[in-house]
Amino acid sequence: MLTQLLAAFGLLALSVTVHALVLTHVFRRMIDSPALRDHRFWPSTWLLIRVAYWAVLAHLVEIAAWAAFYAWQQIMPDIESSFYFSVVTYTTVGYGDLVPPQNWRLLAGVEGLTGILMCGWSTAFFFAMVNRMYRVASDTPTKTTGAKQL
Repeated sequence: MLTQLLAAFGLLALSVTVHALVLTHVFRRMIDSPALRDHRFWPSTWLLIRVAYWAVLAHLVEIAAWAAFYAWQQIMPDIESSFYFSVVTYTTVGYGDLVPPQNWRLLAGVEGLTGILMCGWSTAFFFAMVNRMYRVASDTPTKTTGAKQL
């Protein structure tokens, strides 16, 4: 059980590190993006699409790290099964068609909790970017009246 917990917390730390790196990169690139000041539909939407792409990429890297561990420890029969199991565990879908050996089941639970945390963090980040868009829009005078937009 101690081996499982150490592996789980190591993979959790790796997931948090990957997420922090990716979201910090996105924040630095997007925070001063011209799309924040462009109030038309497509520039704003394209900015949000890019944020979503980066968030999903972070999740996929984290899932791949868990899958690589499953394959390395031969918890699952092959890399494809490892990745599939990791996806359904991380996203908490949990089909149950693949189950780790009894001595590794605790690891799957921690991966599910990690996935919930990382998805919540991505959601909060996405909300923060939308909030930033609204704040920038409300601080920018309109071209026609000089008044602030809502």
